[in-house]
Amino acid sequence: MFGLNESTQFYVCQRYVRMNMGINGLYQIVRTEMELPPLGGAVFIFFSKNRQQVKMLKWDGDGFLLYQKRLERGTFELPFFDPKNKQCKMPYRTLSAIMSGICLKSMKYRKRLNL
Repeated sequence: MFGLNESTQFYVCQRYVRMNMGINGLYQIVRTEMELPPLGGAVFIFFSKNRQQVKMLKWDGDGFLLYQKRLERGTFELPFFDPKNKQCKMPYRTLSAIMSGICLKSMKYRKRLNL
């Protein structure tokens, strides 16, 4: 089952990806360009050049899951990328905001206790 929560690690590919790529092509990007283990249970996020589509790749223990969303109107806002870092880790809250169409620049987090 494809479930997203705060205990899952999320990594964003720092370049735009053609949305006709399937599991095998995205797997190769994770392994070679992002230099991460595709079978580690993390979710890998890929955006299209026009930022109207997103794909998420996840290993589910016995196979890969590929989730895709295409916006009919509007675009996804992307987080700031550090070009020196090949691995762009994203918190679940940021992913949730992006998928919901919330502007990241105006979003403020209130202080909370973290154990």
